[in-house]
Amino acid sequence: MKKVVLILLVLLYPIYIFSQHIIPIEKNEQWYGAAVNEGEKMPFSDGYKANLNGSAYGNQASPLLLSTKGRYIWSEGPFAFEIKNGEIIITGDEDDVVIGDNGKTLKEAYKGASNRFFPPQNKLPDELLFTSPQYNTWIELIYDQNQKDILNYAHQIIRHGFPAGVLMIDDNWAPYYGKFDFRKDRFFNAKAMVDELHNLGFKVMIWISPFITPDSEEARFLMKKKWVVMDNEGNKDLRWEDAKKPAIVQWWNGYSMVMDFSNPDAMNWFQGELDIFVEKYGIDGFKFDAGDPGFYTGNVVTYKNVSPNEHARFWGEFGLRYPLNEYRAMWKMGGMPIVERLRDKHHTWEDLQKLIPHMTAAGLLGYPFACPDMIGGGDYVSFIDVDSDKLDPKLIVRSAQCHALMPMMQFSVSPWRILDKEHFEAVKKAVSLRQQLVPEIMKLANNSAKIGEPIVSNMEFIFPNQGFADCHDQFMLGDNILVAPVVTMNNIRDVKLPKGIWVDSNGKRVKGGTTIQYNVPLDQLLWFERIRD
Repeated sequence: MKKVVLILLVLLYPIYIFSQHIIPIEKNEQWYGAAVNEGEKMPFSDGYKANLNGSAYGNQASPLLLSTKGRYIWSEGPFAFEIKNGEIIITGDEDDVVIGDNGKTLKEAYKGASNRFFPPQNKLPDELLFTSPQYNTWIELIYDQNQKDILNYAHQIIRHGFPAGVLMIDDNWAPYYGKFDFRKDRFFNAKAMVDELHNLGFKVMIWISPFITPDSEEARFLMKKKWVVMDNEGNKDLRWEDAKKPAIVQWWNGYSMVMDFSNPDAMNWFQGELDIFVEKYGIDGFKFDAGDPGFYTGNVVTYKNVSPNEHARFWGEFGLRYPLNEYRAMWKMGGMPIVERLRDKHHTWEDLQKLIPHMTAAGLLGYPFACPDMIGGGDYVSFIDVDSDKLDPKLIVRSAQCHALMPMMQFSVSPWRILDKEHFEAVKKAVSLRQQLVPEIMKLANNSAKIGEPIVSNMEFIFPNQGFADCHDQFMLGDNILVAPVVTMNNIRDVKLPKGIWVDSNGKRVKGGTTIQYNVPLDQLLWFERIRD
């Protein structure tokens, strides 16, 4: 039973008539979904509010809510919702909101929504993203991306016994935004650099964004074509055809124009520029940053009159052209062969504790090919001075262990630079464990591409009604491997094992249906395999 009340909402884009759907929450029913970056708040408590209109909460989002009782809520457009007094109050387009029922569990709710609204495509992103660790130059070089240090980073990876994988060259490799070429003052022979990286066994991924530096040659061309987001000059009724000047958008690196991918001609130009770049240097793929809905709000007008969220989806659709891809911000692209990275995490235990609920939330929203940000966090200030009291070597180790049995793991800070031998060897042990289980991870990734189920999931997804709904420090890799990393400073942690027989990483058989306390050595990751009859 639901109540529907028509209301008028004034949003940051044109005015629409919305309806309010009031859905009673059943006894013991709990709800998840909407935004990956809110994962630690799931299942949602009374009083929780979220608004997806013009926001993906800095990470991936979908217009989807899932219930532990098999129900789901989906909308083709963004909506706002609130959990209040035993009800879910959804504010969205009356024609868009669908309330479905597909069984009695969280997994059944997910499968019902997935099969209906974001079915799997039977395609994977580039397999190297799963089979080896990824390496990002961000923490080591920050905005000083340059040929000499990138090559040194790559050689150090190999010299210290790590397997080659995808190497990501982060921001500030180009002269300015919108110019797809290496800056000559830092890259004296970029083609030779890429060739050397390939010879070492790496694939090369380059950071890009949809921003265009104003007053550049590319900006003048794009303004003339109106292939960037335009300024409505405060007139919400202004048609795109009548817009005269580009919008200037503030982002974390300054003020720029932004591509309008609602215009197919703009998208084709962008791809043409990238393809020339790929052909010239042998680049393998791209890290697609930004694209958040918030960059398409305010006094803007675009080729197609769509929501800011749809512009984020257009940015995501563009990446399907490149199997070696990575995104941080995403909207409504569940089931697609796109790699989704958790938003930057700080070098804190608090943020380490968010990795599991955020990764499992990504799976629930249809984003199984996910990467848990950078090992130790993406907060570069903590790593500038190795003597800083902000640096916690134990946190680096526990972070690496948390990554190890997730779909992907990504290094940025060089562990050999900042860790002593004990901590460094513990990190290498985590990588070695992952490499042993890569066949299992790839089996699950291929299965996810075919049937759409998450690679890693929360405990409730696999073991319904056993008291796991709010368990945030354990996760399942597939149906049979339970992973319980240490995510606090304390080496002692409890593991709640579901019913059944389990074998721990030392080969010891353990009867489930109970909670066991472990004192976990620095170099150990707790994981258990379920024994099937």
